Amino acid sequence: MATDKSESLHLYKSLCQKIGSEQVVRVRRLTYTIGDIGSDSRLKQISSGSKGEGLKTKGSDMDLMYIFPIIKVYESARDIVPSNMSYPVVMDTEDVSPCFTKLRLIFNDPNIYSKSIQKIVHIDSFGKYFLSNKLFKMLFLGPNVKIHGPCLSDHNDVFDIAFVLQCNQWISTAQPWITRSRGTWPSPDIISKITSCGVFFVPIGYKGSVNEEEEWRISFSIAEKFLIFSFNHTQLLCYALLKIVLKEIVEKQEDLKGLLCSYFLKTLMFWIIEESHTYTWRPDNIISCFKACLQRLIYCIQYSTLLHYFVPDNNLFYLRFNSLSKHKLISILDTLYQQQQGFHWLALSETLSDYPRLTNHSSINEHIMEYIEVLKRPDPRNEHKVLLCHMLHYSRTDLSVGLFTFFFANALKNFPETQQKPYKLNNKVQYYKYKYDISHLLIGVQSDAVSGWMKLASYFYVKKNYKTALLLTDYSLWKCTDEKIDSSVVYNPFRKAKMYWNQNQEYVMKLTKHWKLYTVLKMLVLQGITFTIESPFIPPELQMEVAKFPVQFSCEFPPKQFAHFLHFLCYFHLHDLTSCTYALHQLEQTSSECHRIGTRIYAFICLGIAYQMIGDTSLSRQQFYLADHMRQKLGHY
Repeated sequence: MATDKSESLHLYKSLCQKIGSEQVVRVRRLTYTIGDIGSDSRLKQISSGSKGEGLKTKGSDMDLMYIFPIIKVYESARDIVPSNMSYPVVMDTEDVSPCFTKLRLIFNDPNIYSKSIQKIVHIDSFGKYFLSNKLFKMLFLGPNVKIHGPCLSDHNDVFDIAFVLQCNQWISTAQPWITRSRGTWPSPDIISKITSCGVFFVPIGYKGSVNEEEEWRISFSIAEKFLIFSFNHTQLLCYALLKIVLKEIVEKQEDLKGLLCSYFLKTLMFWIIEESHTYTWRPDNIISCFKACLQRLIYCIQYSTLLHYFVPDNNLFYLRFNSLSKHKLISILDTLYQQQQGFHWLALSETLSDYPRLTNHSSINEHIMEYIEVLKRPDPRNEHKVLLCHMLHYSRTDLSVGLFTFFFANALKNFPETQQKPYKLNNKVQYYKYKYDISHLLIGVQSDAVSGWMKLASYFYVKKNYKTALLLTDYSLWKCTDEKIDSSVVYNPFRKAKMYWNQNQEYVMKLTKHWKLYTVLKMLVLQGITFTIESPFIPPELQMEVAKFPVQFSCEFPPKQFAHFLHFLCYFHLHDLTSCTYALHQLEQTSSECHRIGTRIYAFICLGIAYQMIGDTSLSRQQFYLADHMRQKLGHY
């Protein structure tokens, strides 16, 4: 017994290092939650998938859901709440499979609906108007985007985005879930939160149904996220282990790919945890807990039965397997279950191939650096500024305070650009606007090591206060040292590249592992200098070129190169030819250091403008040609 506990604890510690400790999981969840809060308010964003759940394993996916606000779903016409903001549709569950529904328009006159809704209406043989899931997805199709089940994906399958409809009420078919007999999980508080969020409708029908294009799948994504977040860490690691078995062992068999999915494993975990005692889910019992999960999975496959957690009438495994695939699946899983000598099968997986050797612990600050890309571009509009301020005020832990402060400073750095100028600016209004902009930009300097200062320098340059702009760029360049973490080359949720530290960065991260998170973010992170297309803070020399850039891509200048360019502009207007030439030489030297195509484009643009200003038209044309060539290349991604 002591040996079993010892091995379980050893496995638990290894999983915490490879998959994430409790604190690391909290960081991931909080990071994506903040990203959801700061997203475009026109389409409410909800992060999901493994990363949204706080997990990081091989092939961990980042799925995003966007709630389509123009349409609101109701269970019946009696429930409709009149609104000028959305059109009502009602569920029609006649002749559909459990967990699916058709969505019927209240009025059989398409002319009273907006043009976008008219495009997705299908008329059945009885003259009733229904929403077509296929036509709905086609509303959002664009270049290099394809339909992937209910989602839209890029051609490399790096991201999945689903546009969904929402019903604010808990539907009657899932009502028995609230009161059914269970142990202590989920708690009444979790149940109450879940039912208050309602359900979603995903644009995909039941495969093989005669009405497949008219049907929508009922989704309990928010409910499932609440449940996952309520797992203790042993339960979460068992769930992660099941996903590793699926992705890195089972799906190595080509003929078994797609038979199981993460959603099935999640459902399995819900049932097991609901039926078991919380006390059994302990770090020193994780091996027994995982084997119980594996045994239950084998049983479900054997009898082709896995009931939907919220609507048990829906058997997720109905007609899922043929006899050959079932036998092969059970054989693989049973082999793993029967192993008596520890978890040596983990060597077959990429994620845990070095088990049982322990790796060095990474600090929490190192882990958060992987998620800078998610945080760095908050929506700066006023409602989100107020919401972030509110969340910051009520944050209870140093971790949440650090993340919300970082996000809040980023939002305020960009906020003055979103404000409309009054038509006429008298002296008093000009003074008020100056104080207003400066107060926001000064808070924005706390967003990272450099970008806030450079935004402020650009502001003073536009105001023709060249000497102040030079002081700020000098200070920014002094801070652009080798140990700083360039957020443009670290983790991106839509990119599979892994980040690597240079020796100086590794050394500094070790020195700062006990620092507060926000201090590390403020001192060590280098973000790009971002502007809106019509920003009043962009140097006039750049405005024409920035306007040419595709709207769907952000206008982001690399910090060091932008600082040298601003140096050049200031010295040019101060008629300091020697310093102007030196600044141009520094810009030439550092332009090759840009890592991303987008930032390299802006480096070329800065060089092109600089050459043009000193009269070297040949070099200027060359730089603009390179920038245009890379723009075209970026447009094909």
